[in-house]
Amino acid sequence: MKYSFRLYFIPLLLFFISSCKKDEHKVYYEGGTPPVLTASSTSNMVLTSANQSNTAITFSWTNPDYRFTTGISSQDVTYILQVDTAGANFTNPNIQEVAIARELSVTFTVKELNAILTKLELLENIPHDVEFRIKSVLVNNSVPLFSNVIKIRITPYLDVAVPVPPTGELYITGSAVASDWTNNPPASQKCVKVSNTEYYITKDFVPGRLYKFLSTLGQWQPQYGGSSATGGDLGFNMGGGSDPDAIPTPSVAGTYKVTLNFKTGKYTVVKQ
Repeated sequence: MKYSFRLYFIPLLLFFISSCKKDEHKVYYEGGTPPVLTASSTSNMVLTSANQSNTAITFSWTNPDYRFTTGISSQDVTYILQVDTAGANFTNPNIQEVAIARELSVTFTVKELNAILTKLELLENIPHDVEFRIKSVLVNNSVPLFSNVIKIRITPYLDVAVPVPPTGELYITGSAVASDWTNNPPASQKCVKVSNTEYYITKDFVPGRLYKFLSTLGQWQPQYGGSSATGGDLGFNMGGGSDPDAIPTPSVAGTYKVTLNFKTGKYTVVKQ
């Protein structure tokens, strides 16, 4: 029996030795230091189109020094500058994120910063409290670390992501509507103008049709369109370029409200 015990014990011992050797090759995350974010200025800012090419602000931050059992990480770190309205705690559905690969600073011109605030859907010519923070991540957005938050009061100016209709009018055309494809659609296909940068129209749609928007009766440009039935980026051709895609109608028939926002460069399609 002693002999038999030794025979069974030897493979078991080898198994534990092998397991220990495998564990020795595993790499474990031990921690990191949240980045410290600073700004070139935190004073109130009033952005103007006249100064759009000037430098508005520079953000800098410290290296988070991700630590593993093998030492400080040599992996490339991606930094994401998050921008949101004060009080939203970076949960705003319109939160803006700017990815910066490896660098420890980023500079924005007045125009670039204003564009970020425009996409946050902040009203122009009114001061807003805006918060900034840095999020650092490793590969596959793993091990996120967040910096301190910097709050700055900023007044944006009116800017648009997509050129507004020069005539101040917008018409829907295409196989999705009664006129079919024409550059001279009837008044019943004229959009409601909410402001210089927002228009909408409500129409009955059936699946499998297409539509676009025109600004000038009798002309095919300026022309606006998109590629998604549910909304997304607004494409355009003001003349001389390539025409945008035609917007497909939704897969379910019904009455839909299509809204075009030239400030954000987005359109939405919502079932009524």
